[in-house]
Amino acid sequence: MAYDNICKYLAENYPADLVRWLHGIEVTEISVLKTELNTEPIHADSLTLLQTPNQILQWEFQTLPASKPSLPLRMLKYWVRLREKYNCPVEQVVIFLKFTTSSKVYTNQLLESNT
Repeated sequence: MAYDNICKYLAENYPADLVRWLHGIEVTEISVLKTELNTEPIHADSLTLLQTPNQILQWEFQTLPASKPSLPLRMLKYWVRLREKYNCPVEQVVIFLKFTTSSKVYTNQLLESNT
């Protein structure tokens, strides 16, 4: 939990540095968004709006690959709510803060029987 709070602090206070490091792009106009997404409240770890181009960057900081609900399902929920609210592209990155050998860290899609 301490890692998570430190990373949230960095994302809120140094978003341009994280954009440069994680996405390899320079931005001049950037806004940190509120992390609460309405309906049944869920809180993303970090939300950043790039105003040029109009795009949301979401960073989730995890220490363990297992979570409830599953990480792919959580990320899908975030994506849907962000897309509905801001109507712009959403790029998501999950950052694992501890070493793990779990194959779950390589999951980049939600697979369900009817999707």
